[in-house]
Amino acid sequence: MIPKSMLAPSATDTDDTIAAISTPPGEGGVGIVRLSGPRAHEIAAARFRSSRGKDPLTSKARVFHGHWMEQGAPIDEVLLHCMRAPHSYTREDVAEINAHGGAGPVNAILEACLAEGARLAAPGEFTMRAFLNGRIDLVQAEAVIDQIRARTKAGLQAASAAASGTLSRALYALSDRLAHALAQIEAAVDFPEEDTPDYVTPALLDSLREAADEMQTLLDTAEAGRLCREGASVAIAGRPNVGKSSLFNALLRDARAIVSQHAGTTRDRIEEYIAIGGVPVKLIDTAGQRDTDDEVEQIGVAMARQAMEDAQAVLFVTDAHAGVQPDDAALAAQLAALGTPVLLVWNKTDIAPAPADASALPCAFAAVCGVSAKSSEGIRDLEAALESLLLGGASLDASQPMLTRLHQRDALRRAQENLLRLLQDPARSPEFLTLDLRQALDAIGEITGETTPDDILGTIFASFCIGK
Repeated sequence: MIPKSMLAPSATDTDDTIAAISTPPGEGGVGIVRLSGPRAHEIAAARFRSSRGKDPLTSKARVFHGHWMEQGAPIDEVLLHCMRAPHSYTREDVAEINAHGGAGPVNAILEACLAEGARLAAPGEFTMRAFLNGRIDLVQAEAVIDQIRARTKAGLQAASAAASGTLSRALYALSDRLAHALAQIEAAVDFPEEDTPDYVTPALLDSLREAADEMQTLLDTAEAGRLCREGASVAIAGRPNVGKSSLFNALLRDARAIVSQHAGTTRDRIEEYIAIGGVPVKLIDTAGQRDTDDEVEQIGVAMARQAMEDAQAVLFVTDAHAGVQPDDAALAAQLAALGTPVLLVWNKTDIAPAPADASALPCAFAAVCGVSAKSSEGIRDLEAALESLLLGGASLDASQPMLTRLHQRDALRRAQENLLRLLQDPARSPEFLTLDLRQALDAIGEITGETTPDDILGTIFASFCIGK
């Protein structure tokens, strides 16, 4: 069970009723207050008056129109949705009060629900109850927050696939295969005096090798899955006036950054998200790298260097017309020292062709592209090169089972290590073989939630927003 210290009081025992606002703060057409627990309908009905005189506690209807009452007077027109256990998100009785969106109505309704006996829900507690009540496993629970936070269509598709059980089914199939092998080998441990056949058969070993291969296939998705969920940071770097801001705008398809012929126009870092091959990429336009006496520009130059250090990749922009300048070579040497993957971008190819040789720049480049940020010529080729750099040449198939979190990759790696240890020496005593299989099964169970340590469970659900 999840330690109570990591969640709200009594969160692990679902005898109480929780309530929270389930819509974002601010003004909108609709605001929703959600309740879940044994008294959800009773608490919601206490301040609700149906426009048709229906009682939500006895009526067969599930949706009611009416008003929310305070001291005998209506304060808002609302819809009340009543869902009966186990046919709800949490598998408990759930009530949702749809009011006008805005701080006033939803806060008043929430406060009334708390006054009637509900408890304010902890972050992620509705989803935690769905997990504890067996409606979803841990993989699906984590996918819920990924759906909410998805920045690209591919990210949303990957999260939706995981929420529907794509990864879970692959993991349960692996668990079933290992459990079958465990039962077969355990017979040799439980009945050593019997004249039993060889339980570690070639067919069993072949099945376990297939399982190890399937684990590797999943492990190979981990980096793409992480990028799909977390995204990548890409800094645009170069000396002043090479067209960094123009390239930034061209990649965004929008005039987001100020472009000027005067050097040092960009002083602050400007960030926007774009989608590259389904990966959400935080694109960072930075100040031109040069020595300057301007105090404000110095701060911008320092921020640019920090952005380059923190980025997963750097677009190093140079001027194809001007050719390699001393400042270009100095910055290339700095980038080489960082060890961050660098893509060289020869800009202004509408004026002059990209040089064929970049040997004057002391840096190993992952790719070299020629573009015109002014006309957008070569931008699609640059995006393709950046996609290949981020994904390592792999394609992102969001519909397939995919590991998206570090703890998932770590657990499956441990499961594979235990399985490979068995396969390396299957002639060992059955007791050792069963130990390897049990540890592999426990590691897979950490991903699905069956054997997940309490501290990881607490961390996962605490990262959710309140009301989900």
